[in-house]
Amino acid sequence: MTPTSDPATATSLPIGSDADLAWVRHRVRQFAAEIGFGLVQQTKLVTAASELARNTLVHGGGGQAKITPLINGSTSGLQLSFIDTGPGIRDVELALTDGYTTGGGLGLGLSGAKRLVDEFTIDTQPGEGTSVTLVAWATGVPGARPGSR
Repeated sequence: MTPTSDPATATSLPIGSDADLAWVRHRVRQFAAEIGFGLVQQTKLVTAASELARNTLVHGGGGQAKITPLINGSTSGLQLSFIDTGPGIRDVELALTDGYTTGGGLGLGLSGAKRLVDEFTIDTQPGEGTSVTLVAWATGVPGARPGSR
């Protein structure tokens, strides 16, 4: 079954300042909680969103975040897109390498965000901007570990 989304439920948020980054994190957590993501899943998704929103601001010169609820049968999820019209990424493979940085950080932003979600795509052209889209699916409350009571 193909996931479905309702464009009317999508939310776009501007990314132009540090205050906007806090608002994006807040709204992502809010959507994730409403959809049924567990606390650990919420934290992973907010962490990925925070990294990508900061990249949008710092490297892309600002842009927008788009939050879209998804339904796939009985499973709910979120699609997050971070879009800018900045300089783009010259070498996506290199940018996804752990430890690679252009901003003096740890170099775990893109690669770390990718590991935290179910689906991750980058669409970029040098001089034309970047769009990073991720999808995470709510898996519900984890079951008991075998042998635990």
